[in-house]
Amino acid sequence: MDTRISGKTRLLGVFGTPIKHSGSPIMYNFCFDYYGIDCAYLAFDTDASQVKDSLAAMRRLNMRGANVTMPCKQEVCRNMDKLSDAARFVGAVNTIVNDNGVLTGHITDGMGVVLDLKDHNVSIVDKDIVLFGAGGAATAIMVQCALDGAKSITVFNRSKEGLDHVAGIGQKMMDDGIKCKLEFHSLSDTDLMHDKIRECDILINGTCVGMAPALDGQSLVTDMSVFHEDMVVYDVIYHPLVTKLMADAVANGCKEENVIGGKGMLLWQGAGAFKLYTGLDMPAQELKEFLAKREEEGFEPPVDVAENVPY
Repeated sequence: MDTRISGKTRLLGVFGTPIKHSGSPIMYNFCFDYYGIDCAYLAFDTDASQVKDSLAAMRRLNMRGANVTMPCKQEVCRNMDKLSDAARFVGAVNTIVNDNGVLTGHITDGMGVVLDLKDHNVSIVDKDIVLFGAGGAATAIMVQCALDGAKSITVFNRSKEGLDHVAGIGQKMMDDGIKCKLEFHSLSDTDLMHDKIRECDILINGTCVGMAPALDGQSLVTDMSVFHEDMVVYDVIYHPLVTKLMADAVANGCKEENVIGGKGMLLWQGAGAFKLYTGLDMPAQELKEFLAKREEEGFEPPVDVAENVPY
């Protein structure tokens, strides 16, 4: 019998559809068990038209918080009492915190990358970053890195529509006093792209290029001379675990420990939300070991990054 559940147990959950595949309940309930926290986490199948009712239920049931996935992120953002700076700029919410009926929306997608880099002893402070993509994940990464002290971020994207969208967000950030230098260019300008990569400290792929099965074995970087031993390469893709971009980087001078795949982003997104809910650090090492055992049993990752990486 689960002795952690009591008459005082507070409820948390995840809103979205489809949701039955979600691994978030397993991840968060493991962490509550680890600390002995009297909370329980469940999945609630919710579409965008049900968001307002779901938020009203959060208040009525005094839920501590909720994660949000597709297709509800934008609609939730429009119905928050307060927004974090990152959520305000991105225009989407993946984490809701309920403080006495006041709902605050956060976005931890970009936080997941920043924390994963930190876990690999890489700081983004005062760094020059090149970022591929303008989808949900890439936008959140751009915003979080700018807020957390990156020196410059140069975004390359294939579609003009996506590029215009993130450029608009960048302008809002600069108008708000964010000091990070932001540039936006087309991926078709390969000479400029390779020059910028050659000069950068951190290269981040926030697109689906390289993802199995459809785009496995592909990379946006075609000039191998851009890689060097001082560069960090981060790919949000976690299937396959080693993408062509990552393999090329290691084969052409980057240190293997500085070439990082996106699997850790999933865990650290959750760590950011857990901290917001509880004020505690997620037991990352213990959770990694637990999830590794679960994956052997066919357990799905806790967050679906694939929805966030169109370009």
